[in-house]
Amino acid sequence: MSLRLCRSICGKAVLFRQANKDVCGYAADSLVSEDRESGGVAAIFRGLLTEKQSFSANRRAKPAEFERYKTMDKAQIVKTIEEIGLIPVVRASSADEAMQVIEAIRAGGVNVLEITMTVPGAIRVIEKVADKYGSEVLVGAGTVLDPETARSCLLAGAQFIVSPALNLDTVALCHRYSAPIAPGVLTPTEVITAWSAGVDFVKVFPCGSVGGASYVKNLKGPFPQVKIIPTGGVSLKTAADFIKAGASALGVGTDLVDVKAIRAGEPHVVTERAKQFLEIVREARAG
Repeated sequence: MSLRLCRSICGKAVLFRQANKDVCGYAADSLVSEDRESGGVAAIFRGLLTEKQSFSANRRAKPAEFERYKTMDKAQIVKTIEEIGLIPVVRASSADEAMQVIEAIRAGGVNVLEITMTVPGAIRVIEKVADKYGSEVLVGAGTVLDPETARSCLLAGAQFIVSPALNLDTVALCHRYSAPIAPGVLTPTEVITAWSAGVDFVKVFPCGSVGGASYVKNLKGPFPQVKIIPTGGVSLKTAADFIKAGASALGVGTDLVDVKAIRAGEPHVVTERAKQFLEIVREARAG
């Protein structure tokens, strides 16, 4: 293929992609690189149309490997998160350390957890947890920044997605896979934008930096229907206040997931804190 023809095709491919935004970005680039000179530009664009139809069909499909990990339907997952009232946020320096944290959390009676993408080999850790525990643990993926990562996590066995920010493409991907999502929001505008997009929860982050429990209470005034998961600033001292302010569940980081205790060979510290958080949630709801 001549350089002039290649440039011409590339230019037309860009215009085509702009006019047909359902086509994945790689499609035009890969097709341009193929040797279709004998068919001319028309053949390439016929190929692009075929690729678009194939991509549209594939993105609606739910792969079999995703279904094999589904232990609950979407409504059951949301209900379980609300009933437990806690989502421990697992951040660790290695996959092995993350697994030790998970074991300690489970021993404390918490069967919901979030493995963040900052953990080395996080997706493999998710897959390992899903394979090892099955329906005994509701594992989610956290710090998910884009739909591509969300899909990889769901295929690895994640049952729900958590993000520090609101990405509507990621929300749409989770809808396609019938997976609950809790995107990060902070302002009332972000809250209503996320809720209007059909999210299951909103993760108010960093909540401790903008007023903590009082901020959650203020948000619940105009948005009583929105299920809020405050994250950032949640501790043994503040957990009850967040629940009383209207939080549906709590995203708990280092105050529960104490990797220093794990490294010191004291997983019982994490186990005991998990029990304490569960008791605080129960008492706050009963009161």
